[in-house]
Amino acid sequence: MKLLLDTHILLWYLDNNPKLPGNWKLCIEDRHNSITVSMVSLWEITIKVSLGKLELQDDLTAVENILRQQGITFLPIRTAHLLRLSNLPFHHRDLFDRLIIAQAQAEQLTLVSDDGMFAAYSVSLLD
Repeated sequence: MKLLLDTHILLWYLDNNPKLPGNWKLCIEDRHNSITVSMVSLWEITIKVSLGKLELQDDLTAVENILRQQGITFLPIRTAHLLRLSNLPFHHRDLFDRLIIAQAQAEQLTLVSDDGMFAAYSVSLLD
């Protein structure tokens, strides 16, 4: 499977948070799956840290290194993603989530998120 982690799933995974369903954690850790994190998530995390709404145990560089060591790749923002975003219905108002949805659609990735609003979009979601 080719999975794209939503920001909160990434944070839950990094924190070993029990909110992350066990079967999702197994999918993330399964080396047969291709796991991707959007640069949008790192951007969102950076903004939340700078606003004091989020604390990280490690700095962003350390987080990036940890993820790379685990074989997780990073998805940059491409023109195709922005074109997809420009036509995305406004079921969801969060800019970061909308861009992650557009990326999942454009790259044909299965999104890992527990955000109920994502189901309103034509996007593959991990069960």
